[in-house]
Amino acid sequence: MASRTNPVLDTRALNRATLARQLLLSRAEMSPEDAVAHLLGLQAQNVKPPYFQLHARLAGFRPEALGRLMEERKVVRMVTMRSTIHTHTVRDALVLRPLVQGARDREVGYFRKGLVGVDLERLAHRARAFVEAEPRTMGEIREDLLREWPSADPQSLAVAARCLLPLVQVTPRGVWGRSGQVRLTSLECWVGGDAAGGGAGEGIDDVVLRYLGAFGPASVKDMQTWAGLTRLREAFERLRPRLVTFRDENGVELFDLPDAPRPDAGTPAPPRFLPEYDNLLLSHADRSRVIPPEAKGRSWTGNQAHCTLLVDGFLAGLWRIDGTGDTRGTRDTGERPRLTVELFGTQSRARKDEIAAEGEALLAGMGGAPGDVRFGSIHG
Repeated sequence: MASRTNPVLDTRALNRATLARQLLLSRAEMSPEDAVAHLLGLQAQNVKPPYFQLHARLAGFRPEALGRLMEERKVVRMVTMRSTIHTHTVRDALVLRPLVQGARDREVGYFRKGLVGVDLERLAHRARAFVEAEPRTMGEIREDLLREWPSADPQSLAVAARCLLPLVQVTPRGVWGRSGQVRLTSLECWVGGDAAGGGAGEGIDDVVLRYLGAFGPASVKDMQTWAGLTRLREAFERLRPRLVTFRDENGVELFDLPDAPRPDAGTPAPPRFLPEYDNLLLSHADRSRVIPPEAKGRSWTGNQAHCTLLVDGFLAGLWRIDGTGDTRGTRDTGERPRLTVELFGTQSRARKDEIAAEGEALLAGMGGAPGDVRFGSIHG
């Protein structure tokens, strides 16, 4: 519990501070590569979300720019935080994957019943040699490992390879406007000489500081939620002399960088369309700084995440694009896309006009052609 002398940041103050770090109060004049680094990666469980995340945050963003970085092997798609796929700069991939490796090792333990008699060190060696000979599908990796351990559970073998090795999805998978199977090779093989010394010297303390720069002010539990790790208190305590502290309205201690932006709670926040799995909504233990109580749970149906709309900085609706043009990241068929916006509550005419204008900018910026924006149900 924080000292009662620490200043209190209410929900709106936390909201505005976080939006400023997330480049969502105003679009940043920043390169896509720099933005990916600043945000410590983009959630990329699906192919399209990283592109929509950057559109919401960067001035003049074109999806081809991120696709080009992927083809040039300057950014990669791989499993890191929370055992989910992220798009990272090569440097951050080399920093963050070792940081979360202990959690991935423990994940293998959940499948130990299917790995009886399997030497995990030998499995990792065999799988690495197999994927470095040429990129392989997960099915091919599984079949190769079954040749060595035919009595093992096939899914457990695949999970072990995925967790024990830093596997990246090779292009064209994940490149805007293109498609391809998920094929994997090792991070070191894919980036070659860039792996030598990349991220050297950057440890957990550095990552804590960068997390606060992108998601702060934040508690220890907040960062643990973002990373999918535990026992980070020691790092925060080491850094305490370099940090400032606050508390939220529940008395939870929040850490922050002294010179990080903390805008006035009344600072305007424009509407922003975010894709499914945006890290803004996933990177704090207490998500009330973005998700009001009445909207809790509404961005999911079962295990399916929806694309979300921020209004005045808070989750206020969902959206969906229909049509098969470039806004779906596929070949343009000439069909005019339509953006459907489902609002959770009543919005003023002026606010709806702002939302519609932002939606039109989304369709034009991501598809290169105008489309239609309508308000209704995304399930209709």
